Amino acid sequence: MKVVWSPLALDKLEAIAKFIAFDKPSAADKWVNDVFDHTDSLEFQPEIGRAVPELLGSSYREIIFGSYRIIYKIENNVNILILRNSRQLLSSGDIEL
Repeated sequence: MKVVWSPLALDKLEAIAKFIAFDKPSAADKWVNDVFDHTDSLEFQPEIGRAVPELLGSSYREIIFGSYRIIYKIENNVNILILRNSRQLLSSGDIEL
């Protein structure tokens, strides 16, 4: 199964990386690479993530990476929809379909 990133998720990833880079650019590069390494595992184990607590009963899942939630949906591909700080609640309106 292929892992596909939405434009919104890539925008969030870039914004977070830019924020990290203010303090340490090399840490931002490492963080981005680690996020991609982490999400690449979804190709072979797409159901490894838990159901999104705010959207129970839906087909949305998430994996936690550091202090971020990586929200995705399993369809023909694993579609990475958005990255959120783990302290932020999520509503269905926050997800780009």
